[in-house]
Amino acid sequence: MNNLPKVKIGIVAVSRDCFPESLSVNRRKALVEAYKAKYDAEDIYECPICIVESEIHMVQALEDIKNAGCNALCVYLGNFGPEIAETLLAKHFDGPAMFIAASEETQNDLVGGRGDAYCGMLNASYNLKLRNIKAYIPEYPVGTAAECADMINEFVPIARAIVGLKDLKIISFGPRPLNFLACNAPIKQLYNLGVEIEENSELDLFEAFNKHAGDERIPAKVKEMEEELGAGNQKPEILSKLAQYELTLLDWVEAHKGYRKYVAIAGKCWPAFQTQFGFVPCYVNSRLTGMGIPVSCEVDIYGCLSEFIGTAVSNDIVTLLDINNTVPDDMYEESIKGKFDYTHQDTFMGFHCGNTNSKKLAFCSMKNQMIMARSLPVEVTNGTLEGDIVPGEITFYRLQSTADCKLRAYIAHGEVLPVATRSFGGIGVFAIPEMGRFYRHVLIEGNYPHHGAVMFGHYGKALYEVFKYIGVELDEIGFNQPKGMLYKSENPFA
Repeated sequence: MNNLPKVKIGIVAVSRDCFPESLSVNRRKALVEAYKAKYDAEDIYECPICIVESEIHMVQALEDIKNAGCNALCVYLGNFGPEIAETLLAKHFDGPAMFIAASEETQNDLVGGRGDAYCGMLNASYNLKLRNIKAYIPEYPVGTAAECADMINEFVPIARAIVGLKDLKIISFGPRPLNFLACNAPIKQLYNLGVEIEENSELDLFEAFNKHAGDERIPAKVKEMEEELGAGNQKPEILSKLAQYELTLLDWVEAHKGYRKYVAIAGKCWPAFQTQFGFVPCYVNSRLTGMGIPVSCEVDIYGCLSEFIGTAVSNDIVTLLDINNTVPDDMYEESIKGKFDYTHQDTFMGFHCGNTNSKKLAFCSMKNQMIMARSLPVEVTNGTLEGDIVPGEITFYRLQSTADCKLRAYIAHGEVLPVATRSFGGIGVFAIPEMGRFYRHVLIEGNYPHHGAVMFGHYGKALYEVFKYIGVELDEIGFNQPKGMLYKSENPFA
């Protein structure tokens, strides 16, 4: 994943001047040792120059962690802490910040060795709110050195997503296809998030593609594709064009990222794409996503943004799927009922033409796009990657700006079941607890489009904190609520 930031968290310990400074010094050292014993030492930097007790110390600490290349901050209350100086640390630091506090170590040292950081965390949170400063505070932010080390490690993916958004450019090609108003993308919220967007015509892309005809790198790209597809290479005649297109996109990214460090693409894939380019871009989209450059289809800008966030949180390949069709009764009865603890309404099939990376498919074949081939010559619909999505845990989610430019999001944990789909495209049988109610009272009631992003694993805890941090209102983050917990729009008598 070379399209993501490397997070380096500067750990700055603070101390109220009426408490022994040694409390914060020793506790900071113990915290750093605990982190390095369990996690990647390169994730953190211990600020050694001072324990922050004043505004002057705060400036010194900020300069030190800036010079050390830190892009995230951990304010560590070794004792009660100076509520002004410690919150100014977060205010003046250019990056995501978290606050944690030390618990007391032993009953045998509750006089000179008592730090009262449990109390200090309350004042820190109060001052953060007074100053309108954003900061991540864990669910229970007070702990031993080992527990605080775990908290910092949980902050790493959250910080990676937030840092990445501030340096992200989304490159889009073409307006949405006709009848795709559902994927509307008011761009005001992109700017509010710090995301840049470059909107291009697909004609510009077509010109760039034609200029790559005969590119000397094409044979090497074709070989890469052949090795990846193996026996699934059902359309070898189209590989040179797909390689040409992949090189076009990669060169466009390098030429157009500007001062931004990270890029995602919202691509156009129909209706004129296939007749003019002579193929469909699904397989290439899947390969770029596998490189850490998420690509959404149908110019779904917020789908693309969601994919990038998921890539940053999971540090893994993601995909974007249609919340597509129901599981047939006979499939549920034969393959799911009695074998898995899901009702029929908990299940559905997630599908897209073929943009899911081969590493996330149980098997794959590169074929023609069946839906498009119903109305077009088959030879211009080649280039889609088909196969059943790998079984296992997933997080289904999306961040969206509504028509009136309000951020809204949803998150649901579930799994892809090990059930043969007997269908086409990149597709899987999904199961999410209480999906029927979630579908009605979050997806429909919240006016979400049919595209949902998928992380391969359960990452809801970190993702929820990312959405909170970037400004999604808590009542605008939907989730699959358990039985007995009514949605606002749910009829209590139903």
